[in-house]
Amino acid sequence: MQLIVTSPPYNIGKEYEKHLALPEYIFQQQMVIRECVRALSATGSICWQVGNYVDNGEIVPLDIALYPIFQELNVRLRNRIVWHFEHGLHCSKRFSGRYETILWFTKTDQYVFNLDPVRVPQKYPGKKYFKGEKAGQYSCNPLGKNPGDLWQIPNVKCNHVEKTEHPCQFPVELIERLVLAMTHEGDWVFDPFLGAGTSIVAAVRHDRKGAGAEINGDYIAIASKRIDSALDGTLKTRPMARPIYNPKEAGTSLTTAPWNIPSVSYADLDCPHEQLVLFERTTQYAQKEGK
Repeated sequence: MQLIVTSPPYNIGKEYEKHLALPEYIFQQQMVIRECVRALSATGSICWQVGNYVDNGEIVPLDIALYPIFQELNVRLRNRIVWHFEHGLHCSKRFSGRYETILWFTKTDQYVFNLDPVRVPQKYPGKKYFKGEKAGQYSCNPLGKNPGDLWQIPNVKCNHVEKTEHPCQFPVELIERLVLAMTHEGDWVFDPFLGAGTSIVAAVRHDRKGAGAEINGDYIAIASKRIDSALDGTLKTRPMARPIYNPKEAGTSLTTAPWNIPSVSYADLDCPHEQLVLFERTTQYAQKEGK
């Protein structure tokens, strides 16, 4: 396998997992990780995307808990990528979690890394060298810049175009960036916790081959349908290059706090009383419906 990428259960009691004592969970992960490393090609990469295990309000960062397993298997950590998103559960006794991590390891020092396909727009494309032999020349790469190790990509919630019945699927564009950077066309991508099939979807959309393992029959059906749609070009996904949605720039009224809207009395309005009553009812209806 050229790329093994997955997001395993976090041991927090989701419908697709059995809650285990943390040492037992880590041992279970160790068995899977060991086999994944064994199956990885010499030029391959393994990406383990995880969040936090939560026990009675105390969090355990799973990337920290699992790192010693990879270290014992002599794979090399190339990046600890922070995936930032803006939606999720709202906590009342700690700051709400709005990031997860991807641990990217390679089996050897001779690994595939294609930067150009995953470059992002330059912040200052018109910037030039101001001194030296290149003074006056543009200083940036015209193809874009390195995306860095902090990725802001929307997570899949109820209004996301990719949402299925799976409660914790990750976005296609997150995996597309890994697939494009760490594989060539025709290479194999494997996901040992396939879920809704996102890893294979990302692979086949870019002329790679995909495989995965999943024990839940409902998720297998969802994954199969999505993979078929990806193969025939009908699957709807969020494009990689699309900017993050900005509600203020979009002009939505939801960005205006209702308690900051000045009140208006009947005496301030120059119109018949009947129209005022109609206006009042319409306003109440709009507020009730969230319009």
